[in-house]
Amino acid sequence: MKYDAKSIIIGRKKRKSEEDDFSPCFVALFKINKPHTSGQVPDKILDFDAVRKVTISGLNSEYHLSGSDIVIDNITELNIQQDGNVIHISGKQK
Repeated sequence: MKYDAKSIIIGRKKRKSEEDDFSPCFVALFKINKPHTSGQVPDKILDFDAVRKVTISGLNSEYHLSGSDIVIDNITELNIQQDGNVIHISGKQK
């Protein structure tokens, strides 16, 4: 599905139980770049409950060790698809 966003933050949530093989995660969509420095609330949050992995294609990303989040800025086109327990993120950047 196509989304309108200038940047996104991809993050993990806490597992429901230690025995669970899947992790919940979120993708926060913003209309500004560098949202992790602004303190701005996301324009939209996509929540996914049972995810094994997230794939990112065609986009440069930054991994922030302090928060364990992935930030992608300068997005001109964004597609996010869920295929079972895999989230596919693709798009274009400036």
